[in-house]
Amino acid sequence: MTGTATRLQAAVVGLGRLGTACALALLDDPELALAGIVRRADAPAHAPGRLQRTAVVGHVRELPAVDVVLVCVPAGDATDVALALLQQRLPVVECAALDGAALMRHHQVLDDAARRHRTSAVVGAGWNPGAWSAFVASFERMIPRGQTVQQRHPGTALHHSAAAAAIDGVRAALEAEVAGTRYVYVELERGARLDAVRERLAADPLFVGVPTQVFAVDDAGALEDREHQGVVLERLGTAASGHHASLLLEARFDLHDFAARAMLDAARQVRGLPHGAHRYALW
Repeated sequence: MTGTATRLQAAVVGLGRLGTACALALLDDPELALAGIVRRADAPAHAPGRLQRTAVVGHVRELPAVDVVLVCVPAGDATDVALALLQQRLPVVECAALDGAALMRHHQVLDDAARRHRTSAVVGAGWNPGAWSAFVASFERMIPRGQTVQQRHPGTALHHSAAAAAIDGVRAALEAEVAGTRYVYVELERGARLDAVRERLAADPLFVGVPTQVFAVDDAGALEDREHQGVVLERLGTAASGHHASLLLEARFDLHDFAARAMLDAARQVRGLPHGAHRYALW
């Protein structure tokens, strides 16, 4: 296993949406370089777009220098693919969406192999599993007594948008309702104040009596992109937690881009970890 003195050489196994996101992120990363892409023998021999000059091979051993491998295959194949790589003493990063007994078995198999072959792996290094659980854990540590509410935004099923867009000071708007709360995204007219828009919206008959959160965005129309998802994480403290504390995280993002960023974060760390398989955390 070799690499350059300045940038770790990372190979990507699989070129679906996650693999493509990882490969593109590697092209722009200052610490990691894209060593090549590993695909099935029946897949195209060239990658598309910005990746067209990247080496595409059928097996990782065909690449001249690899320091870490990002496994971007379906969850059902992740254990076998990662195991084969660890047997070649290659550090591995993967983010298979497994839970329960399947996750425990997956982790144990990779941990045993990594220890036996004196290398390391990071499992669950994506958005969920991965970074999302870190956000949840941090909220629950800050407010140890209370209730956690997690909801997805329906990315395209947005309601009451026309009514919100008709409010003075609003150029365009989108609205979603999650767990009894309305989340309104407004693109403001020049000179309009968000506080004033909130007041007008709260007085509108369609929004009266319903908890409503209003957020200013640069381009409301861009939120309709089907490739993006949204989530709301809310932690509501009990009286015993102190002053009825609460925390709210509202996010809209591309799932595969976020997962790729988590995998690259893990790739920067994996070679410094003890031998074995490790659950991903935000270092």
